[in-house]
Amino acid sequence: MTLSETEIVSKNSFTPSEKLLSTEIGEYIRQIFTPTQGNSIEIQIDEMLEDLSQDFLIADNANTNVELEWIIKNFGDSKIPDQPINVESYFQSLNENVVAHSIHTSAPQFIGHMTSALPVFVRPLAKLMTAMNQNAVKIETAKSLSFCEREALAMMHRQIYHFYDNFYAQNIQKNQSTLGILVSGGTTANITALWSARNKSLGAKDDFLGIEKEGLNAALRFYGYEGAVVIGSELMHFSFDKAADLMGISTKNLIRVPVDANNRANIAALRQAVADCHIQKLHIIAIVGIAGTTDSGSIDPLEEMAKIAQENNIHFHVDAAWGGPVIFSRKHQHKLAGIEKADSVTIDGHKQLYLPMGIGMVFFRDPHLATSIEKQASYTMRKGSFDLGKRALEGSRPGMALFLHAGLKLIGQNGYEFLIDEGIRKTQYMAARIAAMTEFELLAEPDTNLLLYRYIPEQFREVAVKKQLSETDNQFINNFNERLQKMQRQIGRTFISRTTKTTFSLDIEIPVIAMRAVIANPLTTEADIDAVLNDQIQIALEI
Repeated sequence: MTLSETEIVSKNSFTPSEKLLSTEIGEYIRQIFTPTQGNSIEIQIDEMLEDLSQDFLIADNANTNVELEWIIKNFGDSKIPDQPINVESYFQSLNENVVAHSIHTSAPQFIGHMTSALPVFVRPLAKLMTAMNQNAVKIETAKSLSFCEREALAMMHRQIYHFYDNFYAQNIQKNQSTLGILVSGGTTANITALWSARNKSLGAKDDFLGIEKEGLNAALRFYGYEGAVVIGSELMHFSFDKAADLMGISTKNLIRVPVDANNRANIAALRQAVADCHIQKLHIIAIVGIAGTTDSGSIDPLEEMAKIAQENNIHFHVDAAWGGPVIFSRKHQHKLAGIEKADSVTIDGHKQLYLPMGIGMVFFRDPHLATSIEKQASYTMRKGSFDLGKRALEGSRPGMALFLHAGLKLIGQNGYEFLIDEGIRKTQYMAARIAAMTEFELLAEPDTNLLLYRYIPEQFREVAVKKQLSETDNQFINNFNERLQKMQRQIGRTFISRTTKTTFSLDIEIPVIAMRAVIANPLTTEADIDAVLNDQIQIALEI
């Protein structure tokens, strides 16, 4: 039995209670897998999804005000339908139940998280990437893409480390070299960096086969250590807790030193922590510096941290998932001074490189460091091959390098510089507006394009200006700000996230609920920033 494309679509227009014959099911399945020009089902889906995408992208509000309980009720079906359901019905349901109540992360007044509008080339490129369906870990499933990925990573490596032409000519496409690894996000990048540092520092020596083959306890005993630690500031991302857990050193051996009033690692405390570890015979796997904390966007004193690491022969890792792209800005790149001395660096493409979710990167100063985590298998990732998966945590992964390569080529050095400069300029505008408004208190001068502030109810404004708030006053203001942020999120016109910051009042250390603005969206204007602040003032009056 053979059905035309028109008949297929017609036959597929049935209700769940109707049944297709087995021959019709087979024909339908064949068609949805056949990439023919003019495939009517694909055309139908393309048209519907283009309309849904455009409607979603032009939405003004940050969110809808639908309660989560209503959404949950629409997703309680655990049974897979026996029959394929009608294409139009499915996508209509998807629109009503998912798309309509998803967060408009590209909306110019959604300025509370590290997500943003994407350049227009991303959506068509995503369709191409899906159509190609390359598995990026192996040459046999990603032939030319493997070299495209290595080139893109080399461009970013050079932006960080600025090595000579000859270095890149020798290493960019040399299968023994790994300038960087593309992963699914910053968490995996940070884990990969510490994994590499651990294996290198506790590697094979004399008759000892190395930590990979003999395990952590045996490695520590061989090298004369009582335990292993990672040291960084108290604002280290929670991915380092995951790394400590996975590496078997435990989260209690993740040593977090205090930060100063600007949320930067205290250098004196870091030096003391290193000295204490030496006395206690604790192996320091890495010192971690942060270039753009998740909470406040602050940047650690990387130059001084690099010096401490070098003096003590310790791996220095910089988590620049957020702030790394500041290296594109001639005006602001001095804030990252010292990053070029890091042994490894994490950068997230889906943050300030304006690429879709799912692109993280870790870069290595030494192109041979990643050999410490290399694995082979007879059926894949063979020794001496160009297979990218042999020096990576993840197995199968998509060809996300296409987005990175396109971004670096189509936006370029000057384009990224403009984006970074504008984000920081608009953040400084917002900081100035907040400082000039009696309703708000600026909690820290921004390093990059993250900003912390809070709303001060009228009865506390005079004592807040004098820095004389009591612990009870602050608790009231905390509760008020938490309620304000939740109401703003629920109403959905605009959006600011929140976090908790430690501060001092009357010489007492207190936790402060802070509003957290992230100004990265190129579509966000000064008028949008004003609208967000005015929206908070209006909601506060209603409270």
